Amino acid sequence: MKLFASLTSPYARKVRIVLSEKRMDCELELVDVLQRAHPALVHNPLGKIPVLLLDDGTPLYDSRVIVEFLDNISPTSRLLPDDNRERIAVRRWEALADGVLDAAVLARLESLRPKKEQSANWIAHQVGKAQRGLAKMAEELGERNWCHNSKYSLADIAVGCCLGWIDFRKPGGIDWRGQHPALARHFSKLSKRAAFAATQPKA
Repeated sequence: MKLFASLTSPYARKVRIVLSEKRMDCELELVDVLQRAHPALVHNPLGKIPVLLLDDGTPLYDSRVIVEFLDNISPTSRLLPDDNRERIAVRRWEALADGVLDAAVLARLESLRPKKEQSANWIAHQVGKAQRGLAKMAEELGERNWCHNSKYSLADIAVGCCLGWIDFRKPGGIDWRGQHPALARHFSKLSKRAAFAATQPKA
């Protein structure tokens, strides 16, 4: 298999962490999606990463599709529960974390436009969505050790990638560490795992 990714993409990081947790070998090809013609575009018409190219040449895209596929093909370190309700609960966490990321990424992209072309209202709107999502994550996490039940899962990976990217890029001045001690505690614990340490975002 081959993964098309970048070292700064939080969505690609989620896939890279899952690969590491499940001890799966996969070739990594770094991609700059800002280039008009980049390798992933051949496999994903949307031009987005990550893209996982399977051994038979089939491309998978969208991180949520890729991580579910990876979890299903190997019994090692299962990250999604078999029970449907439990599984949906973990995927709900993932959807929330990815939704916070979506808003935060949009806020940052807007801030990179020329100053006179930026919309302060748009940035504030996206930052507001991200902050509400972070507050919900902190509320549901509470004092628990893991996001769902008493076991490390894809929910924790998704939340960790979300927090790590916001910490890295700081879009809209979001201060999740100061505002949500529960998330800061959880992120500190996740950062000690080898898979998280090995995939820290890099400029």
